[in-house]
Amino acid sequence: RGDSHFIYFQLTRTKMAKGEKGPRSAAKDVHTIECTINLHKRIHGIGFKRRASRAVKEVKKHAKLMMGTSDNRVDQALNKHIWSKGCRNVPYRVRLRLERKRNEDEDAAEKLYTLVRHVPGDPKGLEPKTVDLLDEEDNSQ
Repeated sequence: RGDSHFIYFQLTRTKMAKGEKGPRSAAKDVHTIECTINLHKRIHGIGFKRRASRAVKEVKKHAKLMMGTSDNRVDQALNKHIWSKGCRNVPYRVRLRLERKRNEDEDAAEKLYTLVRHVPGDPKGLEPKTVDLLDEEDNSQ
């Protein structure tokens, strides 16, 4: 009886509810999001000598979750910001810009990759937002 109940539970659990969406996919091509990541809770309990390197890995993991790409690249400025206070004292929160781009390399396994950049300023209390690339180009000129 126990085995059949377990199999039934697995079958019913895998079906999605009516309004529920499936897992995120990277099919929606080029896209940019600005969001804040709380590194403090993600590196809690990690030894001092591994904190900054683990924070970089957690940023990549967050990018994979948000953008759905397995190829995630951390910008040099973001890496410097994470390591700015040393290996032990990683900033509590970091504001990120996640840019999903097309891979120019023809023989790449992935069609898209995510470039993770640092957005300077105070990250506390800001909401995630979608960045319009056309507006950004107009502001820079």
